Amino acid sequence: MGSAIVWLFNTIIGLLIMLIFVRAIVSWLVQFDIINTRNRVVGQILMMLERLTDPVLNPIARVLPSIGGIDISPIVAWLALKVIQILFNVYLAGPLVAALG
Repeated sequence: MGSAIVWLFNTIIGLLIMLIFVRAIVSWLVQFDIINTRNRVVGQILMMLERLTDPVLNPIARVLPSIGGIDISPIVAWLALKVIQILFNVYLAGPLVAALG
């Protein structure tokens, strides 16, 4: 049971990091007019990515200023999520697996 919780936590963090990375790439593609947001499928994908990543990125973007028009909140979010994942795995995963079996 404990190892399933650890796996689930690590999987969710990994998926969130991947979604943040995809959103950053897609936003660059939109800015350089490589993909068109007027396309319905592209618009829906962007909306889904925003809804999934905004709860993580918006608080960081409010605190950090953009540097030369570049939003660095995805980089900060990625680093923060990796730190949380490492701390969880080092300090909580072992005792959790041992306690829950």
